[in-house]
Amino acid sequence: MAVERWRALECDVLTKAGIPSRQLVWPKNSPASLATITRVTMAPGAVSERHAHARPEQIWIVERGEGVLLLGDEQTEVLGAGDIVRTPAGDVHGVVNDGKEPLVYLAVTAPPQNFASAYNSMASANGGQPP
Repeated sequence: MAVERWRALECDVLTKAGIPSRQLVWPKNSPASLATITRVTMAPGAVSERHAHARPEQIWIVERGEGVLLLGDEQTEVLGAGDIVRTPAGDVHGVVNDGKEPLVYLAVTAPPQNFASAYNSMASANGGQPP
């Protein structure tokens, strides 16, 4: 397998209710990758409801902003820049941006997953949806 290279601004953006998600590495641009890497930008007030992934684990690396991590059994934890969250396959998780600034995090999902069906729309590279 050869080395692959592309630019982040060339990557597709999936969008839903104040949450544009740039698909940095995913099955569409790197079919042989062992992980999906997404840069998620949540507008203030945006919510990613509690959910679980049956097969992949997910790791979030919070770059900036603050929010509330939504866990199973209605539990919550404060989330902020510098935090790393690993969610095993099958565990409930979600997040709400309760801050005044965007909440930005990298989501690493392994094995890889195509998240297009979880979003309302997709913009091709530079499609006017900059996260």
